[in-house]
Amino acid sequence: MDNRQRALGYLGLARRGNRIALGEEPCGIACRGGHARLLLVAKDAGDHTFRRAKSFAQSGKPPVLTAPFTKEELGAAVGMRVCALAALTDAPLALAFVESLDQPEANGPILELLRTQTARVAQRRKEEKAHQTNLRHGGKKSGPARK
Repeated sequence: MDNRQRALGYLGLARRGNRIALGEEPCGIACRGGHARLLLVAKDAGDHTFRRAKSFAQSGKPPVLTAPFTKEELGAAVGMRVCALAALTDAPLALAFVESLDQPEANGPILELLRTQTARVAQRRKEEKAHQTNLRHGGKKSGPARK
């Protein structure tokens, strides 16, 4: 499987896992709500779509990536006819998508940002798992014993 198909497969996986917002309205909501981790714009999208994507990115701070796919290719990957704008809401999935593209030098800052976000997500999951274990098993606080 080549990298283009792998990247499109990640988008399909995101759609099945409900980790992607598709279209202008849902992408705007995801960006304004702070849920978007990566904003994708099709390479053949119109000027108005690019302007809207930049506006969304300013409100929610996700990086904007011009995907090397047409609207039809993006749409086919997510089960739609066409899709010009998509927002990935899962940091590890967004990282895997960007890494699967063949543009490491062009996407360097985006990769670095997504790597730090993914590390924070992993740390929070680890802390939450430890917290749930402590709740189930009555985790004792370490320190001197009280009399």
